[in-house]
Amino acid sequence: MSNTNDSNVLPPHIALFPSAGMGHLTPFLRVASVLLSRHCTVTLITAKPRVSAAESSHISSFLSQNPQVKHVDFQTIPFHHSNPATTDDPFFLQFDSISRSVDLLRPLLSASSLSPPLSAIFADLAVASSIAPVAAELGIPNYVICTSSIKFLCLAAYLPVLVADPARLGSNSTEVNIPGLTPVPISSIPPPFKDPDHLFTSTIVRNAKALSKVSGIIVNSFDWLEQETLAAVNNGRVLNSLPPVLPIGPLRPYKTKNDTGKYLSWLDSQPEESVVYVSFGSRTAMSRDQIRELSKGLEESGSRFLWVLKTSKVDKDDHKDEVKDIVGDSFIERTRNMGVVVKGWVSQEEILQHPAIGGFVNHCGWNSVTEAARRGVPMVAWPQHGDQMLNAEVVEKAGLGIWVKEWGWGAEVLVSGEEIGEKIKRVMEDEKLRVMARKVGEEARKATGLDGSSEKVLMEILELLEQKRN
Repeated sequence: MSNTNDSNVLPPHIALFPSAGMGHLTPFLRVASVLLSRHCTVTLITAKPRVSAAESSHISSFLSQNPQVKHVDFQTIPFHHSNPATTDDPFFLQFDSISRSVDLLRPLLSASSLSPPLSAIFADLAVASSIAPVAAELGIPNYVICTSSIKFLCLAAYLPVLVADPARLGSNSTEVNIPGLTPVPISSIPPPFKDPDHLFTSTIVRNAKALSKVSGIIVNSFDWLEQETLAAVNNGRVLNSLPPVLPIGPLRPYKTKNDTGKYLSWLDSQPEESVVYVSFGSRTAMSRDQIRELSKGLEESGSRFLWVLKTSKVDKDDHKDEVKDIVGDSFIERTRNMGVVVKGWVSQEEILQHPAIGGFVNHCGWNSVTEAARRGVPMVAWPQHGDQMLNAEVVEKAGLGIWVKEWGWGAEVLVSGEEIGEKIKRVMEDEKLRVMARKVGEEARKATGLDGSSEKVLMEILELLEQKRN
């Protein structure tokens, strides 16, 4: 914020508008926490019904911990099933419902409804096109928050160009060329992007076309981590119509109620850097066959482990089977002194910052990548869907972990327990890899520290939005 003692300057009032899923909600709540620490007024816009139970509980918890946050909760127009949906993914369907319901926000965000009046809206990329006219009507700046890597942002921004020429994403292509970036292997492109009619693809294309109208694109990344990509996009080499890309990460966690279960006390009793943490995020469900191979891999690695097990895409459906029904009584018995298997939500930030954690087997959701980066925890990158292969490329290039490209997308290949065990052993024992991961952690902390690159970007955004008293 401004260093002046001008009593006529008010901190900005910023509305935050996430889309569906914990992968989108989490960075928005972290941004909210950062803004509150800078004395900003914050309004959180949420859509209901929520897709997952985790979203509901995290929104409620955040609001109860931060009663000064204003809350606008609106009911979406349900997805109309006569529409030609190309997916049954509940999160993609909710993206569409939220986007089509944004008009309902106009009266809720007006100067007569919110005091002080809004200074800006920070909206999810998935609602960029629909929120733009609302921001214009209110006469305030509109920023997009991209919840993925800068690398994926570039692909998303360029997707309208690629979709307009289907051959570029066709079966005869081996790589995709985005100006200013190293070529992207066609295998790393999210499969839905190869179908221009897919709901996810049409959502990204529609919103990518609106990016030229926003004031800036805020990303949970930092200059050092994606330096070449950031330079290319901000020098206009990717698309000359894009606004500035503004890295303010890695975002710190926000305070939550301490409902951490028994796993943290178990970690307290383990030697330093001896435990591999295994988690595939809030919306990845592995097949039973792959779960069995993963259990074999954990045993074969000889490492202690904390494994978060998920068997359904939406957590409301994830309570049907007990852990022993999925991995077997014999596995639980054999590994009783080696590891813990957890079903349900965990505090991943607390786990990754625990001194007992020495490695992380993960899907490369961007929140997980930035959390590992903040702590310098080496990763086995195992992308499952969406942006995750491009994120895995960032992990590999930065030296934060290893990525076995032959494992493909989640369900494409049944990866053997022997291979999994071998990669876990490498991440837990390769000292060179551990040193490189620690270096990433040092650079992450520098970026968000005093005079760090991300800290400076954040301050510049807030100074632009400071309000003058009449």
